[in-house]
Amino acid sequence: MNTTELSKFISLILRHKPGAIGISLDEHGWANVDELIAGISKTMPVNMEILEEIVATDNKQRYTFNEDHTLIRANQGHSIPVDVELKKAVPPEILFHGSAEKFENSIDEQGLIPKSRLYVHLSKDYETAVNVGKRHGKPVIYKVKSGLMDKDGIEFFLSENGVWLTKAVPIKYLDKME
Repeated sequence: MNTTELSKFISLILRHKPGAIGISLDEHGWANVDELIAGISKTMPVNMEILEEIVATDNKQRYTFNEDHTLIRANQGHSIPVDVELKKAVPPEILFHGSAEKFENSIDEQGLIPKSRLYVHLSKDYETAVNVGKRHGKPVIYKVKSGLMDKDGIEFFLSENGVWLTKAVPIKYLDKME
């Protein structure tokens, strides 16, 4: 298994299914590194050196170690209830959301909702939103009036890896980009 596949598997464990390898996360999403390595090692080779390489080189900066590298967590994207201690932040006036054409009607009717995740994920730039949308098919990009949302009292959080998060984006704050 290459490091990309291993990273995706770690993401699955730390964001959605820690029990799949017999580990648990604390209330802030932290997993014990030794337990994570032992759990993954039952089905594929991994050690601390490989894990550190994945954390350091992951292009989406999905993971964070604590100071002494005894704990690890995913920065966001959880479907299980954890508090990753997100910092409230004032968003820029405009953010972007990339989705796939197959979800367009649902978004146009409901706005952006987190579905199985805890938050809606937003990008600070158009190009990132396009790349996110492409993962699921032909991309559809929405401009999010995040500054107005903030003025209206809707909270935003900025994750460790620069992804903007909010609980939902009602239709009135969305403009589909053509």
